[in-house]
Amino acid sequence: MMELIDQVTPFLYAAILASVPLLYGTLGEILTQKAGNINLGVEGMMYLGAIAGFLAGYHTDSAILILLFGMMAGAFGALLYAFLTVTLKANQNVTGLTLTIFGTGIANFLGEKTKLGAPVGTVFMSPRLKELLSPLHLGALSDLPVIGTLLFHHSILTYLALALGIAMSLYLRRTRLGLNLRAVGENPAAADAMGVPVNVYKYAHILAGGAFSGLGGVYVSMVTALGNWQPNIISGQGWIAIALVIFAAWKPGRAILGSLVFGALSVLRLYISRDVVDIPPALFSMLPFLVTCLVLVLSSVRMRRDNQQPASCGINYFREER
Repeated sequence: MMELIDQVTPFLYAAILASVPLLYGTLGEILTQKAGNINLGVEGMMYLGAIAGFLAGYHTDSAILILLFGMMAGAFGALLYAFLTVTLKANQNVTGLTLTIFGTGIANFLGEKTKLGAPVGTVFMSPRLKELLSPLHLGALSDLPVIGTLLFHHSILTYLALALGIAMSLYLRRTRLGLNLRAVGENPAAADAMGVPVNVYKYAHILAGGAFSGLGGVYVSMVTALGNWQPNIISGQGWIAIALVIFAAWKPGRAILGSLVFGALSVLRLYISRDVVDIPPALFSMLPFLVTCLVLVLSSVRMRRDNQQPASCGINYFREER
């Protein structure tokens, strides 16, 4: 029994680590879609956050500035999207895809340019910065067998993601601002008639969603990759986050559980020996999307209203038509 636990614990720990950037991206996209917009640029915003955090760490050696610049970069990408779709009424799908192409391109360009300009041809975090972003040691809690490793041995960004998920769930269901946001996403014309500033809510929550995605990018570049820039560092996690929104049925609480499931699926190939199960690695990469397809089928069969996306999601709001 103890041997089984010793084998499973590293897998579960790796699944938690892999789930964090997915959770940030999913929470950001849930917030955006609750405002009635579909932003397919999550991948691009994560790239912008990743390169901003990477450059901030390289030039400033400050963990606070890494988080701040990562959030600002993600929010900047979301601002471009919001201006085009909310103000100029551009097509939301095309704008989101363009944002992904833009964010991916500029991040890879700046990352490679910085590495080539470094004295040794690559960039590493300083020991001080690595210590700030490394897993916290919470005394006796971290020393507990199994539980201590799984729950009390993570970086501050992991606990921040969990706190954001819980806070966002309470915000959407228990606050007046959250209820107004849901009204904007379901019926912007009715919300506008009640005096809710629709465009203000859309801008604010789209930008907040971008900031969350930026934090996911920071986690990948500074925690997962240990501050060493790699080409295509996000590697499709933004797209998985969009799929997770459907898996979580637009609920932040379920997004926490869903990100753990998808995180486990993404690292599963590393913990299954090919001597035991000879499955091509590409098939493991398909698993998150296959699970999403299954969830889509099941949710459409059940047809529960609270499991559907906001009614106005993806539809631009023209005030003069209300």
